[in-house]
Amino acid sequence: MLRINSILTLLLLILPCGVHAQATAGPDLLVLASGERLTGHLQDADNRNVDFQSDALGKLSVPWAKVQQLRTAGPFAAIRKNVSLTRNVNTNTIPQGTITANAQTITLMPANAPEQMIAVADLSSMVAQGAFLTAVQQNPGFLQDWTGAATFGAALVEATQSSVSITSSIGLTREIPAETWLAPRNRTTVDFTSTYGSLSEPATALVGTTVIKTSIFHADAERDEYFTRSVYALADTAFDHNFSMGLDLQQIYGLGIGWTPLKNDFESLYLQGSVTYERQSFFVPALNENLIGSIFSEAFNRKFADGVVLTQKLAFNPAWNVLSAYSMNASLILAVPLYKHFSFSTTLADAFLNNPPPGFRKNSFQFITAVGYTFGAK
Repeated sequence: MLRINSILTLLLLILPCGVHAQATAGPDLLVLASGERLTGHLQDADNRNVDFQSDALGKLSVPWAKVQQLRTAGPFAAIRKNVSLTRNVNTNTIPQGTITANAQTITLMPANAPEQMIAVADLSSMVAQGAFLTAVQQNPGFLQDWTGAATFGAALVEATQSSVSITSSIGLTREIPAETWLAPRNRTTVDFTSTYGSLSEPATALVGTTVIKTSIFHADAERDEYFTRSVYALADTAFDHNFSMGLDLQQIYGLGIGWTPLKNDFESLYLQGSVTYERQSFFVPALNENLIGSIFSEAFNRKFADGVVLTQKLAFNPAWNVLSAYSMNASLILAVPLYKHFSFSTTLADAFLNNPPPGFRKNSFQFITAVGYTFGAK
């Protein structure tokens, strides 16, 4: 009993100290060139702007030229320009500590080391020390760090004619690491879209029951392995079914190379080229093809400040052993936030197949509106 009482006494002595230390750690301070003083928390910064969460005004993005003074209560890591960070980097080489800064100079004051100074113009990113250490030391499992969105739309009509239309999609992306200030290692994407519709006309004295069907789906997956920050090797596969084009199943398997000329927190652009094997299976088996070809594609993504996301993709797929058997795909998706993780999306999708069976059109165009749900976003 004496030992238990001693432990409880020790805990009572320790806990208040910990609470007191946490309570006395004040907020960060941002003093603007106009003299206005803002308290809150520094989110991050680069050589252009300081992102500051103000207690009174909410999230602000302030140009360094308008900063008279910045002081933080907690430690940050300052990453210089042209420094390529990888996982398990020696963290002692990166300046870390609490910050005192003005429009030209950032001073970092570590707990047990001399202070370090860097010019604002030389800064690439400023990140909270805890987030920095987690990012460079973690090795996420396969089920971690996935982001994406799912959409669903439906329409049902019961009258003289009966019709049903269902659309759905899901897109998943996993980038390792997820932080843009770290050198990319790999990227995995998985996409699936489906459109199904039917229209039935009741039987009459002259004509039996007529049923018109629409059935389109697309699925693809891709794995990228980066050599540098912007160049990567890729392996991909895609599957397409389009009843409106007489296409039962098109299978594509490819290997290639990609380039990322633009990537930041708001925009990304991917350019790719690959060599592919393709199997086209039509509802008319005599038209089936085994093709050796290529895919040349680009994908652009833009995130706007109000949460609106624009995604655009374009792909051209020539076949080198049967020149007439080429195809193209294009899509444009605009997602507008509704409430928390829910959004409203509008999709324009166009597919072109140059060699469909006789009687089928070469082009298939879709205009889709749906409600979406975003998950995994940081």
